[in-house]
Amino acid sequence: MALFRETADVSVRPAVPGDEEAVTRVQVSAWRDTHESALGGGVVDALDTAVMRDRWAAAIASPPGPGFAVLVALDGPLIVGFAAVAPGQLVALEVAPDSQRAGHGSRLLSAAVDRLRTDGAQEMVTWVLDDDTARERFLSSAGLGPDGMSRTLATGVREVVERRWSAAI
Repeated sequence: MALFRETADVSVRPAVPGDEEAVTRVQVSAWRDTHESALGGGVVDALDTAVMRDRWAAAIASPPGPGFAVLVALDGPLIVGFAAVAPGQLVALEVAPDSQRAGHGSRLLSAAVDRLRTDGAQEMVTWVLDDDTARERFLSSAGLGPDGMSRTLATGVREVVERRWSAAI
């Protein structure tokens, strides 16, 4: 067995055109694993994955403006997670269920914070569904916390509440 390899075993890089299929796959599998009961039965199954893939393709190829980016976590050559940022905001961070607890989420969060800082942000906000205790523990361990803001989203089956978390970066 070689001590060194030509490529990193795990890494984070900016998403490139062609990554949208894997990003969509990760998002749907992560939502199914983590949020299906909170969102309501059938909501994840009803997602239009073709539309999701097209939106990720657009976000990757033509971000809507400065400060927007999609990053992907790699395990060898495989995309196992992603993060999306907008000015001052972590819009999404998901890791495939079978790749969780391997450091991918931490690497993605670190890269997202680096990107936000590069774009001039001094604070980061993100939203967490009620009862997503694993995400709350993860964000809390990284120094984020709830800031008292909440919003209610309609899923078509039920309303769900998200709480805003934030931290100075």
